Amino acid sequence: MPGCGLLLRVGPDAVLSYQTAAELDRLSAQESTLIHVTVPRETHVRVVPGLVIHRSSRIQLARHPCVTPPRTRIEETTLDLAQSAADLDDAFSWLARACGGRLTTPARLSAALDARSRMRWRAELAAALGEISGGSHSTLERHYIRDVERPHGLPRARRQVRTARGTRTEYKDALYEEFGVGVELDGKLAHPPEAHWHDRHRDNAAAVSGIITLRYGWPDVIRRPCRVAAQVAAVLRQRGWHGRPRPCGPACPVGKS
Repeated sequence: MPGCGLLLRVGPDAVLSYQTAAELDRLSAQESTLIHVTVPRETHVRVVPGLVIHRSSRIQLARHPCVTPPRTRIEETTLDLAQSAADLDDAFSWLARACGGRLTTPARLSAALDARSRMRWRAELAAALGEISGGSHSTLERHYIRDVERPHGLPRARRQVRTARGTRTEYKDALYEEFGVGVELDGKLAHPPEAHWHDRHRDNAAAVSGIITLRYGWPDVIRRPCRVAAQVAAVLRQRGWHGRPRPCGPACPVGKS
């Protein structure tokens, strides 16, 4: 187990935390060459190569009561990583990963967030947890809801809809079920060739069942949300939606043609 030997050298109150705890709890598949340990704020620790020391005044609350080796609770680990993230999207991805992997729930993360006296991006993370409760499981899904669907007046799609194809279970990122329109959001910057084939095969199978699938990646949703909204709206109207999309601002082209 990562860090067991070094943890013993730090002291009886120390716990594994951050990336190291995330690896142990399968929140992260990326192996770190460093061992992250949290100790009580007043503890003096000698410099040990390969060890990253974090200090906390609430370590007893953060410590998992029974797992071995000692480490922070999954909610605390998730919030620690969100706190130290490079930006808000990265912070949100930790929340989505923890909930999407069924390691915890938005309610438990919200309670852990409320218990912290100081937290970077508190309001934004609290709102993000609300979005996850509503079905947003990835950073790209969050951008789709926030920048494409809501501001342009599109109908609300169902999120992560479970569908059956033969003996296989698949999930639609967003499904406008009444109109037979699905939206798939590809959060990966690159796909191997076999993944492209799997996507096409899945889209073709959905078409047989009457569902048109629109597929968007990061450049579409992040850089061209208005164009995406216009396209989704056009397909929805072709499939029977009687609503009208609205522009999100003075320069938005949606609904002006």
